[in-house]
Amino acid sequence: MSVEKRHEGIGMTSLRTRARLIEALRAQGIRSDLVLEIMKELPRHRFVDEALASRAYENTSLPIGFSQTISSPYMVARMTETLLQGRQSLGRVLEIGTGSGYQTAILARLADAVYTIERIDALLTRARWRFHRLRLLNITTRHGDGANGWPEQAPFDGIIAAAAPAEIPVSFLHQLALGGRLVMPRGTATQTLLAITRTPEGYVQEELEPVTFVPMLSGDR
Repeated sequence: MSVEKRHEGIGMTSLRTRARLIEALRAQGIRSDLVLEIMKELPRHRFVDEALASRAYENTSLPIGFSQTISSPYMVARMTETLLQGRQSLGRVLEIGTGSGYQTAILARLADAVYTIERIDALLTRARWRFHRLRLLNITTRHGDGANGWPEQAPFDGIIAAAAPAEIPVSFLHQLALGGRLVMPRGTATQTLLAITRTPEGYVQEELEPVTFVPMLSGDR
């Protein structure tokens, strides 16, 4: 039995409910059929507390504890689609902020290898358990401060972050492969989602849209 079949869910977590979410994402401008198909199949209700499972396919962020959230399906789709930039797959991807593990699991369907860092140990422990249950074997995790990236595993074809620093860490730029893309929010009171591509001439930055993310904090716990 496939992962998707074993985790179909019923009622508000059923495949029919997921299909309605996918149509809503299309209506918001998400164009990648590949990303949408993965999001339709992946059981988002497995990445939130049981009490919130009935809301898992609402197009909204939800709390996951420790003042953190699982990003809205729209934002996950937008960032993933942007990271792919028209490609069907990626090689090595770095994720800053594992959180619930939902974004990580999507990346695992698209990349050869995903390296993910989470500063809150309790969240990472839960995410690891979910990866095991979903048999996602190409994810490597680290508990720690993500601001320095993961230099020993660089360069990365893609880097994605779910927390906003005041300025983009230089370490992220240095760890991008040529042609690689960084997608993350930047800012404090006002935040903007950025896409930065490394080219032979340097870095090309695009400002995509206003966003609201938790701040990128230093240290771990």
